[in-house]
Amino acid sequence: MWKPPERIEFTPDPGPWPTAKEARASRLFSPVKIGPVTLEQRTWIPAMVPWRATGEGEVSQDVIDWYARFAKGRPGAIVIEATGIRDIPSGPLLRIGDDRYIEGLSRLVEAVRKASGGHTRLFIQLIDFLAVRRRPAKAKFFESHLAITDEHRAHLAGESDAAIRTALAAMDDKTLRDVLSDREFDSYSRGYRERVTDTHLPHVADLPEKLPAMFAAAALRAKRAGFDGVELHYAHAYTMASFLSALNTRTDGYGGPRENRVKLPLEVYRAVRQAVGEDYPVGCRMLTEDCIEGGSELADTSWFAMQFAASGMDFISFSRGGKFEDALTPAPGQAIYPYTGPSGYECMPHYISDERGPFGRNRPAVAAIRQALRDAGHQVPVVLAGGIHGFQQAEQYLREGEADIIGMARQTLADPDWFAKVASGHGSQTRQCKYSNYCEGLDQKHKIVTCQLWDREALDEPGAPLTPDGKRRMVAPEWTPPAP
Repeated sequence: MWKPPERIEFTPDPGPWPTAKEARASRLFSPVKIGPVTLEQRTWIPAMVPWRATGEGEVSQDVIDWYARFAKGRPGAIVIEATGIRDIPSGPLLRIGDDRYIEGLSRLVEAVRKASGGHTRLFIQLIDFLAVRRRPAKAKFFESHLAITDEHRAHLAGESDAAIRTALAAMDDKTLRDVLSDREFDSYSRGYRERVTDTHLPHVADLPEKLPAMFAAAALRAKRAGFDGVELHYAHAYTMASFLSALNTRTDGYGGPRENRVKLPLEVYRAVRQAVGEDYPVGCRMLTEDCIEGGSELADTSWFAMQFAASGMDFISFSRGGKFEDALTPAPGQAIYPYTGPSGYECMPHYISDERGPFGRNRPAVAAIRQALRDAGHQVPVVLAGGIHGFQQAEQYLREGEADIIGMARQTLADPDWFAKVASGHGSQTRQCKYSNYCEGLDQKHKIVTCQLWDREALDEPGAPLTPDGKRRMVAPEWTPPAP
């Protein structure tokens, strides 16, 4: 993963912990409404992909164990991982693109309800993504992946297509940059990747026609499965965020000016709302900034948030960065990963950082957007996440009006009991995330995600679920509250 050149080391400092009485009086542990639903506290576990679903995208027992373990900490809400709205092969990622997934998702909802004693609300994040392929070996790319064009023939005049392939495979990268188009060189060096601007591809051109109904059907399945609401994934490197990005230059009315770029996200939301009704929470996860050259900046995203609030969304959860455009070049045989470049760092900052540091890095942008929303009369709840790990830090952001709900991903992965410990006056017993991004490294390799602070602990504990190689625990050890 890319790191800032300053390479300043930061140590997480959660600060003092509240007594149980102080926690009860805090804003963090006070209720908040999400449309027609009330969260018992303003704590939120954002969507994380743990790579535990079956190869068919079904809920497995490992998926249930994972989310039930978070639910035991009794956060206000948990957002289930990015769940694909298409019924297509996508590895061990959850899917919701067919009615057959409802039964498994219902079991997941039931398990979370039971584990939290009914105290935690459960949302599911709905995602669409375009094709991304692994970077091929050089010989393989020129042998079978590259379509030979007149431009290649002009550069190597008189050669057969087979001879052109052989000649290109023998060239060094510097020469290839002059021979191949930018897109061809990108596919050669980083792997093939579809963009929303690839309107020469019929299935990409048809996205505005197809996606609203697909998201709506997925949302209705989520409602039937018993989820408390849905979160539309409009962030990072995926389809909907790519429509919002300033890099979207489609000429069919869905690209170019921001009024066009927001059209499909709004059409998706309206289709979802019509499907699930007014009495069901629907919100989105979006970016405060793309954090890439030529991408959307705060003025764009504030305007988008205004449109979403005006349309009736029940919450807006903010992240930042995490784009393909500046991701590091993958090794042959590996796929490009959108969290390896500078924008990926903005999404998941490391303890080695610049002067701004990794803690609360998205705070100023979220605060600015929330203020703009309030100035315009919109009261939609805003979720802030990004390196938040201490009670006083979270409480300050809420009391200063910079957010309405606090999201913690890596910190709750490190300690799923963070909320229960802090609320009961046992904050000093929390397991503190180091922000080493060990978990992110596992995700990048599509390995089962765990935390280095507990995954080698008590491996011989009776009933402890282990990874297939037996070397790591799948969930954090249980916490037993001290006797009063």
